[in-house]
Amino acid sequence: MTTGTPPRTSTGARRSRARTLLPIGVAAWVVLEIWLGTVVAGAIGGVPYFLVMVAGFVLGAVVIKAAGRRAFQSLNETLRRQQQGVVEAGEQRRPGNGLLLLAGLLLMIPGLITDAFGLLLLLPPLRTALSRYTERTLEKRMSAAAPGTLGNAFQQARMHQPGSTVIQGEVVREDEYPGPRRDDEGPRPPITP
Repeated sequence: MTTGTPPRTSTGARRSRARTLLPIGVAAWVVLEIWLGTVVAGAIGGVPYFLVMVAGFVLGAVVIKAAGRRAFQSLNETLRRQQQGVVEAGEQRRPGNGLLLLAGLLLMIPGLITDAFGLLLLLPPLRTALSRYTERTLEKRMSAAAPGTLGNAFQQARMHQPGSTVIQGEVVREDEYPGPRRDDEGPRPPITP
């Protein structure tokens, strides 16, 4: 008589390379931040290093507040134009507001490497170039993934969830049913796939 566990069968999808490498990358980043922090704190002293970290946090909070204010002003301007009926085809918009928020967040996270990336994102030419690159890449991937509208992509994603059944059709409410309905007909049969 053999006592052992039965062989495992893999029914799930294989993990992507990004999902496999992301935890390793985050762990390496944390270790590098701690090591660099101890080296710099040893060189300049603990109190000045702490003041640098506090200054990074305050600067990040100021950047996030400014980016939020800028986004709110842009939203108000867009709503005002729509209410007035002024819709410009080639409307000028300020790119990189999301990247400005990311820069503030990176500055608020303690660590010299994240502070360096946050400061780099504060440079307008770099932020604009990165914003354009991200927009082009996202458009390419969206058009390659699901031709058609964005709504079609969401519908396809909803339909292919494992363990779910989607029946396409429309909902007919009893009070909106166009024909006469007799009470003696009984309940309607269930829908089967």
